[in-house]
Amino acid sequence: MHTSSLRRPVAGWTHGSGLLPAARAAAVGGVVAYNWWVVVPFVPGLMPSVNGFFSDLEATGRPHSGLMADADLTAGLLMIAALILRGAAGPRGVRREWKWMVAFAAAGAIGGRYTYACSEGLSATCRAMEWHLQLPLHHYIHVVAGVAEFAFLTTAALLAMRRTRGDGTGFARVYSAVVVTLVAGYPLLGLSYLTDRLGTLVEPIFFIAFSVMFLAEILEPAVDSGSPATWADRVRARVERDDRSGAAVPARSSVTSLSESRT
Repeated sequence: MHTSSLRRPVAGWTHGSGLLPAARAAAVGGVVAYNWWVVVPFVPGLMPSVNGFFSDLEATGRPHSGLMADADLTAGLLMIAALILRGAAGPRGVRREWKWMVAFAAAGAIGGRYTYACSEGLSATCRAMEWHLQLPLHHYIHVVAGVAEFAFLTTAALLAMRRTRGDGTGFARVYSAVVVTLVAGYPLLGLSYLTDRLGTLVEPIFFIAFSVMFLAEILEPAVDSGSPATWADRVRARVERDDRSGAAVPARSSVTSLSESRT
């Protein structure tokens, strides 16, 4: 059996159509805009304490808050465009995590559109008002969007890891590494949030992991690139071949029997 028989093109993705370069270009732009946080340390006074979160910088009245909120909105829209242009096709069919990645990007765009009313990570007063539901609606929309963003991407990473388990490909290792990073990072993030300490140092772990996951989702080939078939692939192909052979035998037998009866 040739491994080439296991390479299945998937409907919805046309090679050479120009969509792949467009998807990659949009993805790069989205990741750059998503990681605007890297410039924060180089702007004096922009982040007054390492105990805050980067969303605090987008709060109403903060310096350059509009620019950073626009970057999040732009990042989300570019990521959605990249995912749609790339499509959900994978080496063995539709990738279940694709829709969760689209939801992740949409949540990021919503978070950029509706920002904090005040910097809850930098102000005890703001935090108290937040808990007592005394802030404008757009503040809580940002909170919900942020939680959803984390939940959607984590779900996508778990599905991608499960889908590629045993493949032995570089993408399988990337998805697995992203999940390990998230599992290790969430306790740190929770501790940082509950103690209001070191959020600026913990949050970049997730920005980087999310960016890597997104780029892997865009760059993963839509068809089998020719890598050796896994044991499961070989078994599946053999079963399918045997099924086809078994279905053909009765047809031949019936023809033979009919011919004999006529003679």
